[in-house]
Amino acid sequence: MPDTPMPDTPLPDTQSKAPLRTGFLRSFIRWLVIGVALLWSLAALVLVAARWIDPPTTAVHIQRRLQAWIRHTPYHERYKFIPLNQISADLQHAVIAAEDAHFYQHHGFDWHEIQIAAEDDLERDRTRGASTITQQLVKNLFFGTGRSIFRKGAEATLVPVAEFVLGKRRILEIYLNVVEWGPGIYGAESACRYYDETGARNIGRQKAARLAAILPAPLKRRPERMNNYSAIILMRMDQRGW
Repeated sequence: MPDTPMPDTPLPDTQSKAPLRTGFLRSFIRWLVIGVALLWSLAALVLVAARWIDPPTTAVHIQRRLQAWIRHTPYHERYKFIPLNQISADLQHAVIAAEDAHFYQHHGFDWHEIQIAAEDDLERDRTRGASTITQQLVKNLFFGTGRSIFRKGAEATLVPVAEFVLGKRRILEIYLNVVEWGPGIYGAESACRYYDETGARNIGRQKAARLAAILPAPLKRRPERMNNYSAIILMRMDQRGW
């Protein structure tokens, strides 16, 4: 009996599907790049505007409100922006001594501190903070308190913009006014009113050092418990003639 020829079975058109997948991937990547570029441009424009306009809020402020809403916990925000000349020189100096000793010497990144942090991490399995005040300001304004490679990369590209368009005085002014100083407490004026019942212009060296000492962990620390670290800050201020 002769063999009956089998009908041709159509094979999946894999060759036509591959270009569709490639085209979709390229389109996705293109729009992703465009979206990232637009977000970066918006952040850069916000920094330019911040040269003249005081920030009404920050990413950290918004983050804390959302956390309180999600956890159904009370939240009362204290935030008052004041000019730098209404913040005592002692408090300005204490914060610089505590957070960024080379603030007036670097251009946004303290490479010496970064090197020390890297060596500490590699040799003693310990991480030492090396963020400058400019880096912390950018993080506060746009990224909140989260940590990620993406955040670090985006922050690194915005720090030079902040240094260029704002300048040291304005960077310090904004930072001192928006930084978190406790639960719902933002800025020097609110911190001084809350902890010492006086205005930021009236804070002296001792109390300024104690306030600066809580900045690395403002939700856990209290000024009256920071004897050791505040003494170190005062010593750094003395070394710089402040």
